[in-house]
Amino acid sequence: MAFILHIDTALRKAFVGVSEDGRLLHEVKSDAPMSHAAFVQPAIQEVLGATGLLLNEIDAVGVAGGPGSYTGLRVAMASAKGLCYALQRPLLSLSTLQALACAAIESFPGSGAYCPMIDARRNEVFTALYDEKMNVLDPPRALILEPSSFAEAMKNGPVIYFGSGAVKWQQIMLPNDNAGFKTVDYDGRHLSFLLFNSFKNKQFKDLAYTEPAYLKDFHFGDHGA
Repeated sequence: MAFILHIDTALRKAFVGVSEDGRLLHEVKSDAPMSHAAFVQPAIQEVLGATGLLLNEIDAVGVAGGPGSYTGLRVAMASAKGLCYALQRPLLSLSTLQALACAAIESFPGSGAYCPMIDARRNEVFTALYDEKMNVLDPPRALILEPSSFAEAMKNGPVIYFGSGAVKWQQIMLPNDNAGFKTVDYDGRHLSFLLFNSFKNKQFKDLAYTEPAYLKDFHFGDHGA
């Protein structure tokens, strides 16, 4: 049995929750991106109270480690590291793009390749490409969108695009019958599932050296979900 506390303040919507063996027990959400720093600690207390768990009963702390809002990523990582140091528990960190892809695969199975997109302002997005088994086809990166972007990927079959950056991609891309656009409902269930897999496989992060995956230099502002 493993209780994992997760903190996700990477995007516009923030989550703090507790899961047991990958099953979400309770979660608190915030839709106010400018107050993520003030949200985390009270949310931790709320989820512990709702589940009846003590802080020292948590087996690991996990975060959505980016990409996303610079400030939000710093908030989650600093909070998680502080708890891990205090409790002597392992740190888990996953790509925000991977978690978004997990949600899309659950909602739209058998859709080909999955391309999460996080708005990085102007014509840039944070993106990656996954298959239905969560294998990485194209690793996370910051990409300046051009009309011919992803043309090679779509030669191989259907690709669905989703996330806050997908709208501007839809506006500039060349028409392609293999392109699909979906709205994906992402929450802590998906992060809980992935974090538990990392926990089982002992994919723990180094507390001293792990940093968020910014994928590019310092960003001002927040990135949408």
